Amino acid sequence: QVRLVESGGGLVQTGGSLRLSCVFSGRTVYLYTMGWFRQASGKEREFVAGISRSADTTVRDSVKGRFTISRDNAENTVNLQMNNLKPEDTAVYYCAARGGSTLVLDPNQYNTWGQGTQVSVSS
Repeated sequence: QVRLVESGGGLVQTGGSLRLSCVFSGRTVYLYTMGWFRQASGKEREFVAGISRSADTTVRDSVKGRFTISRDNAENTVNLQMNNLKPEDTAVYYCAARGGSTLVLDPNQYNTWGQGTQVSVSS
């Protein structure tokens, strides 16, 4: 059974950095397409970044140049490095996995989710 556990969230000031980690257990992470999503209070869950089985990556336009997704196959983790954080990045961040090889942005295409980690950016 696949299990995802996120960590690394917290409270930072505008311009600060955080590194989120998602530990993947039960299978090997490189067999899955992985995504980071976020959900702000009162808003729908949205795609932030993803990495395919072949290590292709994509990020949403609003975080380009600031966020980087990476995968460590040896540690079975997927990381999200977030730099130059802004108040609009405040949300609960979720790690998700899907068994397909295609990198997709629709959260409904991911079938395994972590519990989420809170990221708060103060102005």
